[in-house]
Amino acid sequence: MASRKTSGKKTRLVKARKKTKWAPFWAIPKVFGIGRKVHPSRITKQKRNWKRSRIKD
Repeated sequence: MASRKTSGKKTRLVKARKKTKWAPFWAIPKVFGIGRKVHPSRITKQKRNWKRSRIKD
């Protein structure tokens, strides 16, 4: 990738990064109930990895 990125590409990368974050810790008991041990990534809708899938440039 180029060392100097255009502003449009930077905003797309930032938005994609925000979408791949895990759910907050307080959302687990709210969704699954208190006492259930579940990984926060189970609530995350869009799972994207830098190696598996690409972002439209």
